[in-house]
Amino acid sequence: MKKIIMISLLCLLCGNIVQAQKIRIKTGIEVLKEQNFKSLEGKRVGLITNPTGVDNSMKSTVDILHEAPNVNLVALYGPEHGVRGDVHAGDHVTDIKDASTGLPVYSLYGKTRKATPEMLKDIDVLVYDIQDIGCRSFTYISTMGLAMEAATENGKEFMVLDRPNPVGGLKIEGNLTEDDCISFVSQFKIPYLYGLTCGELALMLNGEKMLKDGKQCNLQVVKMKGWKRKMDYTQTGLQWVPSSPHIPHPHSAFFYPVSGILGELGYMSIGVGYTIPFQMFAAEWVEAEKLAKNLNSLKVPGVIFRPMYLKPFYSVGKGELLQGVQVHIMDFSKAPLSEIQFLVMQEVATLYPDRAVFDHADKGRFNMFDKVSGSKQIRERFGKRNRWEDIRDYWYKDVEDFRKLSKSYYLYK
Repeated sequence: MKKIIMISLLCLLCGNIVQAQKIRIKTGIEVLKEQNFKSLEGKRVGLITNPTGVDNSMKSTVDILHEAPNVNLVALYGPEHGVRGDVHAGDHVTDIKDASTGLPVYSLYGKTRKATPEMLKDIDVLVYDIQDIGCRSFTYISTMGLAMEAATENGKEFMVLDRPNPVGGLKIEGNLTEDDCISFVSQFKIPYLYGLTCGELALMLNGEKMLKDGKQCNLQVVKMKGWKRKMDYTQTGLQWVPSSPHIPHPHSAFFYPVSGILGELGYMSIGVGYTIPFQMFAAEWVEAEKLAKNLNSLKVPGVIFRPMYLKPFYSVGKGELLQGVQVHIMDFSKAPLSEIQFLVMQEVATLYPDRAVFDHADKGRFNMFDKVSGSKQIRERFGKRNRWEDIRDYWYKDVEDFRKLSKSYYLYK
């Protein structure tokens, strides 16, 4: 009898695993294949992509378009990390030839971040297929927006092969980028978490005339099939390809906004250089149990902080014994992702007044902190008392207006 029960349980578990892995949506490249690439026929095609640009069978969009008999793929364009993902974070991408197809690869992450007329002279349409993570400071949407501008200025069509927003289409957090903080990590006046797919964002940039000089490009978005706004990436059934070396899993996209702003200061380890990038906060001088207790007493919705001890393999705290907390998201729908790092900064200042972040961190990194925050006001207001309540209203002041505006560009319910 026990054996029968065990077999039944194993079958049930296996069934659940199979069900969890069932692909529930079709991304833009899948839909384009279904359409037999009709919208690209008779045109010279340029493709902006990286290793995340794959179909549901994990085949690269580069190879799909290159092999399609009715598609004339003539050039590739590499964002940060390169077309094939062979460039480390922050390193310049160089102009090369793709080893597999022999096509020229132009760099959009180096001395040139916006395609030049020379780079675009042999194409008619520029296609974008990259899996984003739904956070303003991740540079792929900056690459997309600048490419849209380049397409407009050079009379080229622009096509987005749409993909899911990994954190879903409902979470909107953070103030709009302000004029003095516009940069490659905050290229457009959108919130930190903006709740749009890349296709929807492209429609908004175009429709609201947010591109340079208010110009609009000849834009087409190839919609997904089956994606819903309430879906995070783990619910799509799609395989995850690391969108950068420190975003190795789909849930990594949930944690990037949890610690990424604080991480710009190099003030504490946020797990980059350890096995759980963006999921933790630690330093030599932290007492793990005390910090966890303080943070858990705040009763942050959907979040539990666990005391932890580690030795990072590289980056901040390399080889040193650190203490801190791991962030456990217990209820993703309720968790206020981006405010967690400010609460950590607050409780660190409470426990260790001489370690208050803006008194202790490298001032040379304040500029990048401001750019990623989208406003100098976040640092300046928080730094006075080290209290989250002093910036809460400012951080969320644009959310509802942006939600109302962005709804007119929704492609999915």
